[in-house]
Amino acid sequence: MTAGSGSVQELLPMVFADPGEALARARALLDADPSPLDASVAHQVIGIWQRDFGDLRLALNHLRRAREFAARADSADREADVLATLGVALVHAGRTREGLAAFERGVARGGGHTRARVLYRRAYVWWVLGHHRESLEDVRRAIPVLRQAEDVIWTARALTLRATVHLALGAVERAEADFTAAEALWDTTGQEHDKADAVESRGLAAFRSGDVPAALRLLDEAEERYARLGTPTFMLNIRRCEVLMAAGLAPEALAEADAAIGKLDGIGGQSTRKAELLLAAARAARLAGDPHTAIARAALAVRLFAGQRRTWWETHARLVLIEARHAAGRGSGRLVADAAAVAGKLAAFGAPAAPEASLLAGRIALGLGWTADAERHLAVAARSRRSGPPLARMTGWAAQALRARAAGSTRGVLEACRRGLDVLDDHRMTLGASELRARATEQGAELAALAGRASLVSGGPRRLLVWSERWRATVLSTPPTRPPADPELLSGMTAFREIASRAEAARIEGRPVPALEREQRRLERQIRSRTLHMRGEAPGGGDRFDVGRLLERQGDEVRLVELAVLDGRVQVLLCGEGRVRRFEAGLLADAETEAEHVQAGLRRLAHPGAEARLPVVEAAGRRLEELLLGPAAAHLGGGPVVIVPPGRLHRVPWALLPSLRERVLSVSPSAGSWLRARETAPPPDGRHVLVRGPGLATGGAEVPELADRYACATVLEDDEARVPRVLQELDGAALAHIAAHGTFRADSPLFSSLRMADGPIVVHDFERLDRSPYRIILSCCDTALLASVGADELLGLVTALLPLGTAGVVACSAPVNDAAVVPLMLALHKGLGAGLSLAEALRDARAALPGDALHQATGWAFSAFGAA
Repeated sequence: MTAGSGSVQELLPMVFADPGEALARARALLDADPSPLDASVAHQVIGIWQRDFGDLRLALNHLRRAREFAARADSADREADVLATLGVALVHAGRTREGLAAFERGVARGGGHTRARVLYRRAYVWWVLGHHRESLEDVRRAIPVLRQAEDVIWTARALTLRATVHLALGAVERAEADFTAAEALWDTTGQEHDKADAVESRGLAAFRSGDVPAALRLLDEAEERYARLGTPTFMLNIRRCEVLMAAGLAPEALAEADAAIGKLDGIGGQSTRKAELLLAAARAARLAGDPHTAIARAALAVRLFAGQRRTWWETHARLVLIEARHAAGRGSGRLVADAAAVAGKLAAFGAPAAPEASLLAGRIALGLGWTADAERHLAVAARSRRSGPPLARMTGWAAQALRARAAGSTRGVLEACRRGLDVLDDHRMTLGASELRARATEQGAELAALAGRASLVSGGPRRLLVWSERWRATVLSTPPTRPPADPELLSGMTAFREIASRAEAARIEGRPVPALEREQRRLERQIRSRTLHMRGEAPGGGDRFDVGRLLERQGDEVRLVELAVLDGRVQVLLCGEGRVRRFEAGLLADAETEAEHVQAGLRRLAHPGAEARLPVVEAAGRRLEELLLGPAAAHLGGGPVVIVPPGRLHRVPWALLPSLRERVLSVSPSAGSWLRARETAPPPDGRHVLVRGPGLATGGAEVPELADRYACATVLEDDEARVPRVLQELDGAALAHIAAHGTFRADSPLFSSLRMADGPIVVHDFERLDRSPYRIILSCCDTALLASVGADELLGLVTALLPLGTAGVVACSAPVNDAAVVPLMLALHKGLGAGLSLAEALRDARAALPGDALHQATGWAFSAFGAA
């Protein structure tokens, strides 16, 4: 132990056990005219607090005072200890040369146990600077001495640091062993901040080993621990950004990084952390499709890292800067050279990101037509395909696919794409939350596109269909992991419903709702966070699609039209009569624009007096048909049609297209999903459930009439239409009709909802069902709206139901006139009573409506999904 009274010395470990109490005691000690020795400890405690949780300039002032008092007390060990703390602060302030000089003096002044503590802190600084080998050497020298002195706290810190360095070098197993040993030591101490740091570090280790749900759970737990201590969490922000990006949540990572930068600037915090946060923000912006923001953040990070003499970090920031410039369309020979230089430096550092840089160099070179240079860089990147975490192996397979394409080997391209997507399938299925599974597919978008192009060139329409299905609506191929019987999650859902219900009532009454909305958002974050912690249960990527099985199940009458998009143009794959034919249609961007015009027109037609808009909407429908079906429209035959659109066209009202208007028409997210719906057996008991939510303009007028028609149906209305009871009755029903206000949440699609008596029933609720209704009819606005995420995935009410046992859904993709919906629904159920499918009954129901614009628009707005 260094010099000073025992009670004063207890303040130093207290900084990371109870930071606020340590700060208060140190200030009180300075007010009591302490001895130089005690004053040195007090100033050091305040300096540590300010360094890690406050203003770095104040930290440096206090630490210099601490050193002055240590020198005045003539204590070499005390001065060495302060010099080490000062060295860390100087490095975090970007004054690397001064910081390392302080460590040199500290190592020279300290002896034995104190020198070991100084070496540990210098090892930490080497890690901050990216000098991993020097860090491991110092910590190797420190640990035996700390163990011999039975210094549990500092031994645990040293083991945690060594594990963190191992992670930076990709040695996950070594890191986990050190984390486990450190955690056993922390359990014997009261160091609450250090314990929180250990949980955070285990989260990083889980992420490096490919377990994203565990990483998110541990990082959330660490944040809760830090919150109880009242300490900032900038390192945790950086680590969570990394995990969020890997989970496909780049916009959230960017928001978190930018918010943390603002907070750090506000307290005058560590410039080293600011540089790391800027790097995280740059990566997130690039992945979010914002290359210009990425360039700005990365360029500033490069300058800060260079000024801090942090070459390892600077090199990583340069990689992101080059990636962003390439994404902004700045391919050049200089960029190839820069990427190659970065790849060489990263490889010399032993950094896991080296293959990513080589892939980038090869990709840019290919774009310039430099095939020899591209092959050299891609061959290096392709080595990573055999080992390492999933995303690193995918980098390798992407490089291998590009090599094969450059060599003209279609078979090589398809094999590499298959192997790479298999890796991502395995990774996705470790994720329990359907949102994470959907968003993770973005990481396979390039491989899917490469395979699609190769299939188009040489494989014929059947092969293109296989590859289109290979990466379409994969989330629907297996049921999501059921949310656990988690009391906190269930409590959060109940509280969320209550707050949402109160907020809705306040809006209706014209009262202000900001406080209620803030609480609702907080509860949404809490619920979402806990669902993202779920691990997947099913190995592999679900059933493989079989074209022969599809054509056999279609028969000769049904035509299935799958729309694939390659290089921005719609490819129509027409399946029927035992074969697959391909037709080329228009540009996807043009079709999206036209679909928005149609949506605007349907919104106008939902109100009386807009009849003049009908010809405009019908003309837009004709243009949509040209863009989406092209010449295939003339080959649809006379039977039922199944449309399988890409995710970005989910808002198209398909019944408006002239060639589909009089047909039995259904929509499916994928051909595989349609097949599973076709082969889903209805439940044996044939239960019918009718639900009427509050606040409808017509009062859900169709429900009483349907209750008379289905004499044995369970009718839930008024106070009985509460979420728990509704879910209980829906589970395993043969037919459910829900008349309730629908709200689509583009910002958070799994909180899209139907309004019940006690608040909203959301997608998260439906995912708790053992089996969703075999057929479900959602009779109100916006219930068919979906969010397109990932490579080609959809999130919303309809897609939540399909993997859970629902074979058919009728829902609406536009605002509709409530009064006009009632006759449509009654006619629809009349058809169902006659034994028709949902698609057949909806076709006949449209035909039975009055011929005015309002009723026609209402019919077009509804679609049948699935195959029941």
